[in-house]
Amino acid sequence: MASRHQGPLPIPDSQATAQTPPKEQSWGRVLICGGTDWPKLGRKERGGGKNQDENHPDLAEPHILRSLSNVKISSIHASSNGCHCIALDVSGAAWMFGRNERVSLGVVGREYISENAPVRVTAPALPGASPRTRFIHAACGRNHSLLVGSEGQVWATGANNLGQCGQPPCPEVLTWHQVKGTYGGGRVIKAVAGISFSVVLTEQGRLFAFGSGEHGQLGNGRTGEHIITGNKTAYDVHNDPISVKALDGKHITQIACGPQHSIALDSEGVVYVWGYNGYCRLGLGHQKDILSPTPVPHFTGPNASSMGQMVVAGPSNSVVIDKQGMYWMAGKWKNTGDVRGCKMTRASCGGVTHWALTPDDDESVMTIAWGQNAANGELGLGPEEPRSATKPTRNQPLIGIDVFDIAAGQNTTFFLARPNDKLSDLPRHPADLDTPQECIVCCHDNGDDDSPLECDKCDSPYHLGCLIPPLDAVPDGEWFCPRCLLDPGAPIGPEDIPAPPQPKRPKAKKPSPVYRDDDEEDDYNVKEDDSDNEPSYRGQKRKGSGGASGVSKRKR
Repeated sequence: MASRHQGPLPIPDSQATAQTPPKEQSWGRVLICGGTDWPKLGRKERGGGKNQDENHPDLAEPHILRSLSNVKISSIHASSNGCHCIALDVSGAAWMFGRNERVSLGVVGREYISENAPVRVTAPALPGASPRTRFIHAACGRNHSLLVGSEGQVWATGANNLGQCGQPPCPEVLTWHQVKGTYGGGRVIKAVAGISFSVVLTEQGRLFAFGSGEHGQLGNGRTGEHIITGNKTAYDVHNDPISVKALDGKHITQIACGPQHSIALDSEGVVYVWGYNGYCRLGLGHQKDILSPTPVPHFTGPNASSMGQMVVAGPSNSVVIDKQGMYWMAGKWKNTGDVRGCKMTRASCGGVTHWALTPDDDESVMTIAWGQNAANGELGLGPEEPRSATKPTRNQPLIGIDVFDIAAGQNTTFFLARPNDKLSDLPRHPADLDTPQECIVCCHDNGDDDSPLECDKCDSPYHLGCLIPPLDAVPDGEWFCPRCLLDPGAPIGPEDIPAPPQPKRPKAKKPSPVYRDDDEEDDYNVKEDDSDNEPSYRGQKRKGSGGASGVSKRKR
């Protein structure tokens, strides 16, 4: 595995690590940059036009997501080959939005779920959960998703043609179904998802996989390749979770996966890889698929400082951070430069993007990004900056923002950031809301001496004296109005409920074997050409996209 960029990175919450969630959870606010036109992301324009929908803009810099701005989010999950997102809050509920193709978010009849109106799901509402169950982890594949419960349960929804939802093969699993398995008597604590398979991690450090074994991504030592009727080639499909036996006796602490490959880390720092090996993404010096977990020689010791500390997987690459903080990458990527002087704490790989967090000289957080063909602004470098960066580049809009987690999607990037004054200066999405100019309680304008205080989420104005109880001064930090406090995560912004498509009811049929597609593409996402049309923003009190800094407190 050749070294190309260097620095350290503990695993993001969107990857898996064998540790139970701490009682005192850290939390932050959701930031978003990149594409929001979920049905069209990564696809050629359906109508042939390139103008952006003003209600679904490309966000060229990180924005505070208004809909979740008053929800304490503890972890955020996305996929380099998917266009949807799952955020878990401190109470253990899941908030979901993005492309809903193949019912990947468990909502029937919706092409997508708007980021302005995320769907909330609680664990007790799902089969097999007790009233005390909460979600502790989630995973996004291309067209399927998984949720992990605090009592070891796993649920899945979405595309299941190859058993990747842990159910007998069928086109889609339309609602959240429990993935039943013995899991070696252990409790599942984390999950990851590729395109056609899923892997879960138990608290005992064991791995279990289900889905297609075509490229060895199940890690069971075989693909099950065989010839069937019509001289076609078929492969094994396992919808029941099977143990990755080659790792028995190892205590796995981290697991990550790309579209068709996996990378794992054990408690000693040994790195294991298996699955599809196009472009040498497994770091073994060849392109032959690996059917069973294989140690990467560079990370097997005996020098402990050169062994693994973190693993990350992208669409056609793998990343390992060793215990010295060196950043190692294998596979296909387009970039130059290095980050050898950095000490990263997080990393994430999107469809064409690479992200890392590192302490700055003043011990604040520096957010670094790079990648080419980022046509939707998913690098978030700013509206006046290039959309792509061939070299690792500091994200200027995030200077001073305490980002502690990143989940990079195919065309969109999501962040978690702790509230501070700098965070309040970021633009918000959606930018413009139809709110009154006068206090919504007394409907009067009392002049500049008593200008109303604006809600951080909905922009509704209130005189300090009209609140119950009244306020004597503008509060420090975030402030949310009584209505927003009563309904955290409530929809906000323009009407954004897409019309349901015509229902597709496939005829019942027996599960089909898996066939090789001779024209299978390795590049799993198609990027639309860069658009010259930038959305406009008209913020009244905060910094607009590319505009001057707004005030840190919200008074009109």
